Amino acid sequence: MRFAGRLSVLAACLVVSTVVVIQYGRIVARNVALSHALASTRAEVSTLRAKELKQERVIERLSDPHGAIPEIHDRLHLVGPHEELIYLKPAFARMPEPPPQP
Repeated sequence: MRFAGRLSVLAACLVVSTVVVIQYGRIVARNVALSHALASTRAEVSTLRAKELKQERVIERLSDPHGAIPEIHDRLHLVGPHEELIYLKPAFARMPEPPPQP
């Protein structure tokens, strides 16, 4: 009788400890997933903040006539007095050189 009582207490302790370990494992897995999501969100927020700062600088530059006029000229391909418009071709559009003649 005494042995059966001790065996049942041991079995109950094993069941309780198993349930605790399973629950702890689930909590750890959830914390890891949330940590990754938080890191991803923080990276996205920092990217969006940098983009916002860049856009604010563009807005500030375009709000000033001295900054807006060059932008308008660039977009519309306009030139002012005593100015010239120069178009540059990309490097890949250059004609290949002919092979040397022997």
